[in-house]
Amino acid sequence: MVEVVGVRFREAGHIYYYAPGKNDYRYNDKVLVESQQAQQIATVAIPKLEMDPSDLSDDVKTILHKASAKELQKAEENRLDALAAFKVAKEKIRAHELEMKLIQVEYTFDRSKMIFYFTADGRVDFRELVKDLASVFRTRIELRQIGVRDEAKILGGIGPCGRQLCCSTFLGDFIPVSIKMAKDQGLSLNPTKISGLCGRLMCCLKYENSEYELAKKEMPDYGKDVETPDGKGRVVGLNLLSRIVKVRFPGRETAVEYSHEELLTVKAGERNDG
Repeated sequence: MVEVVGVRFREAGHIYYYAPGKNDYRYNDKVLVESQQAQQIATVAIPKLEMDPSDLSDDVKTILHKASAKELQKAEENRLDALAAFKVAKEKIRAHELEMKLIQVEYTFDRSKMIFYFTADGRVDFRELVKDLASVFRTRIELRQIGVRDEAKILGGIGPCGRQLCCSTFLGDFIPVSIKMAKDQGLSLNPTKISGLCGRLMCCLKYENSEYELAKKEMPDYGKDVETPDGKGRVVGLNLLSRIVKVRFPGRETAVEYSHEELLTVKAGERNDG
């Protein structure tokens, strides 16, 4: 096992692992690290963790040091300059008549590169735009196309629940969600009811899904014939959370609700009688 420190480059961002070297770091410390891009300021998300080397990449780098006040000031200057660059870049995009939406601009710590994040419906030929931006900012330019979920993560917002978006506050990585999860949870399949601000299925559909899957395995399926205290009927409805089974009997229009325990009791009684 090796000791590592988990850091993030943005709030609720992906966690990257670095060796602490001979230093101790605390949660939320600002540190200077060498990323794939260049030197960057990062925030400690996991102060100390023992991990199997096989779970780590081969090139685990060591944190350079805790960021000094001067380095933090430089990072803040970079942030403010990036905000100003955002306005310039939007004007350039408009001048080049490109179908793209600029989301964010950021400098690497050493200002050796500027990264422009954008969304677009398709491929965009931005070669002339890159040349134009390079002539203005006198540094390397990277235009990075992102998806709508990444856009929501960067910009943030308020979800249908009234809380800040999960992806922009604590979800480090996007989790797979499917329409089946909404079906299993008995939710409305109206896209407006189960979609987040990004227009994709809400990430929170995943949170309790394992409980629904477990309950579904224990409960009888739709359309299955079951024995009840009132005789044999067919399952026409399920409430997985409350463990309620709705059963319809031949010749009767109104379905009857039973707890799952009631059906299990009848089933156990049949075994004992046998």
